[in-house]
Amino acid sequence: MLATLARIALALALVACAASADASPITLRTAKPSVDVLVKELSPLQFKVTQENGTEPPFRNLYWDHHAAGIYVDVTTGQPLFSSLEKFDSGTGWPSFWRPIAPGVTQDRSDDTHGMDRTEVRSKVGDAHLGHVFTDGPRPTGLRYCINSAALRFVPAEQLVAQGYARYAPMFEGKK
Repeated sequence: MLATLARIALALALVACAASADASPITLRTAKPSVDVLVKELSPLQFKVTQENGTEPPFRNLYWDHHAAGIYVDVTTGQPLFSSLEKFDSGTGWPSFWRPIAPGVTQDRSDDTHGMDRTEVRSKVGDAHLGHVFTDGPRPTGLRYCINSAALRFVPAEQLVAQGYARYAPMFEGKK
């Protein structure tokens, strides 16, 4: 009974996050929004992850097992961060990428919290906490960007032009 209730609660949380993530696209921002704006626009989980350096549970998040073609943008600014073309299954339960969509869209910071020496990944424009980068990823970079789904909004390849990301559409031409 308790396991069933937990599954129902998880399903409702994922639906709420998906509704927020796939809602009308926000205007592409060139600066970090105010806290008041973020509180209004983000779900509680998205706010906790991006603004309070939180981490969502593995295997119980929106994009860990997501395989559609498209790009992943910063949930706070709409700035492009990652592409499905560089996404891979790391077995960790979080979406993982071997590189960002373009140089300079993320920034790295040293993170020694929780008794670990890690490298935190933040969005450059929105300064949103995204996750961490590790050196155990696949070729050609050897990197694994382990990213929280709650920090991302997915834009399907077929909607790139309509949502203002036309420059990324050619990446997906002729690919399934």
